[in-house]
Amino acid sequence: MNKPANTNLIRIGTLLGGKDAPRIIPQVIDYGFESFELTFWQTTGGLDLFELAKRVRDVIGDRDIVISGLGVFGNVLTGHGDNADALASWERCIDAAYAFGTDLVAGFTGRIVDQPIDASIPKFKQVFGELSRRAADKGVRLAFENCDMGGTWERGDWNIAHNPTAWEMMFDAVPSPALGLEWEPAHQIAQLIDPIANLRQYAAKIFHIHGKDAQVKRDLIASSGIIGAEAPVDFRFPGMGDTDWRQIFTILYANQYEGMLSIEGYHDPWFAGEWEMTGQLHALRYLKWARGGEFTPNPWA
Repeated sequence: MNKPANTNLIRIGTLLGGKDAPRIIPQVIDYGFESFELTFWQTTGGLDLFELAKRVRDVIGDRDIVISGLGVFGNVLTGHGDNADALASWERCIDAAYAFGTDLVAGFTGRIVDQPIDASIPKFKQVFGELSRRAADKGVRLAFENCDMGGTWERGDWNIAHNPTAWEMMFDAVPSPALGLEWEPAHQIAQLIDPIANLRQYAAKIFHIHGKDAQVKRDLIASSGIIGAEAPVDFRFPGMGDTDWRQIFTILYANQYEGMLSIEGYHDPWFAGEWEMTGQLHALRYLKWARGGEFTPNPWA
């Protein structure tokens, strides 16, 4: 009988704002999260990342909890206005990743605003060609979230990494093993892409998973299509959407996935506001069940 390729349990955690992490972690540390991804919107600002890393390590203490990655979410290809510090923030996170005990920095690719995705590829090649070399030199991997941020192929802002055709163009432009994806099924479902088939095709390039799901309103699509007044898809917590996360974990195990999974909250329309943590903890329990529960040593092995 063939043995499974990989049976290491995948850590399941959640996303936290990086600046507030030392304050928030003590409030959620005993809920059962196994990792935290620390995120920054557009800039790390005036933060001393090495001091932040020390504070985060101090509040985690000796618990078996790790930092799964750092995230910078801004338009690194334009560098205008509020995005003026985005590129420098990527560089800082790459340089400081080891202090957090992680080798992953994630975020948006950026985009030439309101131009077709093709028009962003030369700038992407220039910027992430340099960043990938910097990352490789420090043993760091870079992963792109697959969120469209309201964009299409023809127009948009923030990110080009939301379509498999764009992924092929990106990886062809910068063929570095340091570049991969921060993938979540919700953004595939929102485009009516089969997330299971998509994951099977790109599993080798996926460095991190975001735990967010989506629920397609098929009756609405049947009557009003996908560009009507009401969104045809609701983002949901895992366990509430259309994705079979048991299949997700099976594919990841089969491909010897060594990354983690971070629940991305603050999107579910029903578990929001005072119900946010209820939704997050439901997702945490569900995902632990879907991965196969907790490890138990085999008494007769």
